[in-house]
Amino acid sequence: MTETGHHHRPTLKQVSEPKNKAFKSKHASKGSLKEAAKGRTHRESPKANAGSHTAAQLRLNRRNNAKQAQLKKRQSLISATRIFGGTDGAPRIVAVVPLTEDVKARDVTARLAQSIDGTLEEDGVSGLQKLRADRFKTSVQFIPLQYRQMYAALDACKVADYVIFVLSPEVEVDKWGDTLLRTLQAQGLPEVVTVVSSDEPMDAKEKPGVMKSLLSFIQYFVPSQSRIFDMHHGSDTLNTMRAICEGKPTDVRWREGRSWILGEKVEWTNGTLGVTGVVRGAALSANRLIHIPNFGDFQVAKASFRIVSAPLPRPSKSGQTTGMEVEPQLLAEPDESSADSLVSSNDPDDMANEQTWPTEEEMQGAPNGHPNDAIPDAQVGTTPKVVRKVPKGTSEYQAAWILDDDEEDGEDGEHEDDEGGEVEMEEAEEMEELVPDDAEMETDLGRSVAFEDLDDAEEARQLQSWRDRKREEEDDSRFPDEIDTPLDVPARTRFQRYRGLRSFRTSPWDPYENLPRDYARIFQFEDFKRTERAVHRRAEEEGGVPPGTRVTIYLKDVPKEAAQMIPGRPYTIFSLLQHEHKKTVLNFTVQRNTEYDGSVRSKDPLILCVGPRRMRVNPIYSQHTRGGGKGANNVHKFERYLRHGVTDVATIYGPVVYGKQPCSLLRETDDPQAPELVAMGSFLHPDTSRVIAKRIVLTGHPFKIHKRTATIRYMFFNADDVAYFKPIQLHTKYGRSGHIKESLGTHGYYKAHFDGPISQMDTVCMSLYKRVYPRWSELWQEGGSKLSRDDDAMEE
Repeated sequence: MTETGHHHRPTLKQVSEPKNKAFKSKHASKGSLKEAAKGRTHRESPKANAGSHTAAQLRLNRRNNAKQAQLKKRQSLISATRIFGGTDGAPRIVAVVPLTEDVKARDVTARLAQSIDGTLEEDGVSGLQKLRADRFKTSVQFIPLQYRQMYAALDACKVADYVIFVLSPEVEVDKWGDTLLRTLQAQGLPEVVTVVSSDEPMDAKEKPGVMKSLLSFIQYFVPSQSRIFDMHHGSDTLNTMRAICEGKPTDVRWREGRSWILGEKVEWTNGTLGVTGVVRGAALSANRLIHIPNFGDFQVAKASFRIVSAPLPRPSKSGQTTGMEVEPQLLAEPDESSADSLVSSNDPDDMANEQTWPTEEEMQGAPNGHPNDAIPDAQVGTTPKVVRKVPKGTSEYQAAWILDDDEEDGEDGEHEDDEGGEVEMEEAEEMEELVPDDAEMETDLGRSVAFEDLDDAEEARQLQSWRDRKREEEDDSRFPDEIDTPLDVPARTRFQRYRGLRSFRTSPWDPYENLPRDYARIFQFEDFKRTERAVHRRAEEEGGVPPGTRVTIYLKDVPKEAAQMIPGRPYTIFSLLQHEHKKTVLNFTVQRNTEYDGSVRSKDPLILCVGPRRMRVNPIYSQHTRGGGKGANNVHKFERYLRHGVTDVATIYGPVVYGKQPCSLLRETDDPQAPELVAMGSFLHPDTSRVIAKRIVLTGHPFKIHKRTATIRYMFFNADDVAYFKPIQLHTKYGRSGHIKESLGTHGYYKAHFDGPISQMDTVCMSLYKRVYPRWSELWQEGGSKLSRDDDAMEE
């Protein structure tokens, strides 16, 4: 019997459209709830079991947590304002910065003193104004600044607890004020209060619109601002004083762990400088070095002075100060075993080292005027070098170095094969391409009668202005790293310091080969992060003079010029952490200022502002890659220009920096108090093994093509250059790779084989690399000699 499948009766089938009613439910199904939950567990509300013991326990926990958070905030407020309280409390430092030329800082301080019926006590030597605010049980120390004093404003905001920006209701903030605000924003601002000051009160109808516009302007730079105070309104002036006297100063990150003093009195005797002021920030240690802006680092005197107290005379009950003088007490003195030295770099002795290869000086001083007669041939497989002994007292932290005078980047641009000579040749080649043929074929007969031959100086000046660096930057952006092979110099001689890399990411590159002489002067840390943690830990354990103490600190071997106090310019000193005086390789991540339109080229002279220091530097820029370098070699590509919208790494030689300190790069102008803000960023690390490789690309034109083989011309101009560069790999702009097969003729033509057919419109390229180094930085001094940008351009 044959089995058949089960069939429904035809009467139960719906032949046409389904007529069953939709499922109606007031609640979601279990499947939909699981789909919505996606594995999340339901948290039971504490209100569900309000009567249970668990709910009461949770309620107590919440109350306890809220109480602990409240106590923590209160303790932080008390600890931040503890040094300002009491009869001997330190005054709150307030920098008053005018942003327009029609407002005066002293008018603002006078109105603030009038609001609390106080009297300003001005020191004619330092220019500081002190105000006792009995209503708020504290005192205020004003730094009234002048308009268009850039560096004075920067120094004042470094030591200030509060900054008062003074705006005008009639005059807009100009370019100088905008640059100042951007520089202060990059440097790090303390608590900010914004006021409006003018000679006459504002019109009642126009005041709301003006105040709204000014608030919108200042919030662009300081978003925390919620209102602006009017100095012609009595309640606003009082509220300004209340915000200064009762608020908590904002912590500036780069000042953490560092102490500083705003000088109230300065005296100089036989090289010993005494600075009187109140210790701020961290505890002041006599073993650490002291940095005076514009003058450098100095040690605390070990002789008869050290660090002594300098208390103010206390007022009597009648309101008059007592005539009894308080004897200064010794608070701290340096310890010879743990005090920091002023040795910032190593000074190798050439005469005490073993020489395996003569230097340039020895070659110039060879007998009979023939230096090559006394030079022995180097052994095969060896590198001409000078092996140096490590100075006594140094360890593995000291950077290894190999002297190679040929690699020195001459400051006068006399070496034709150095970095500067290459750029100069590139500029000359670009100029030749842009000169029209008519100018080359011009004769005396065809010249205009009105033509006047310029002298050499004027011709050089116009030529320099014609070489517009904006055009160069655009050309480098369109054709990155491409240069033309010179006709008069063999390529093997012109590019002898370059090497070919099969892979920029994986090809080996020893970071300690052929280092310049400057590497013999710097220091290297084995583990910088561990050293930084140890330095901060020792600083906390060592202690010193507590903040809020008025002291007189004596420094030795200070020049007399450092003892000048100029009204309107604050006199500040900063303590340095351990090892912050030693020179090493510093790397900063920087970005272009969006408002700066000029060209920023590697090795351009700039002013670096980082922490309490200002240095004159010539940084080189390189690509910033996340997680280190490309591959295990820590190799990074050199950038000729610092471009908009790109984060690059600026490398210099400079003293050690701890933490993520902000930095800014300024460019000097004709007005010494109006520099241009070029870039801003933060400190990255002091990596001496970071290899910055400059790339050049030699290009050639496919002359004849047969499938994957082509004849290339215009890359070289003699057969010897083809043989010299034959091992280096080729690539095309359309993605093909190949190699040189053989030389053709005597004019530099060669046959190349590629991994696939190439097009006649393609371009054959060869990439060459060499390592580049920054130039030695120096201390910047206000009013000192300015580096000539034209001279540096000629050197480049």
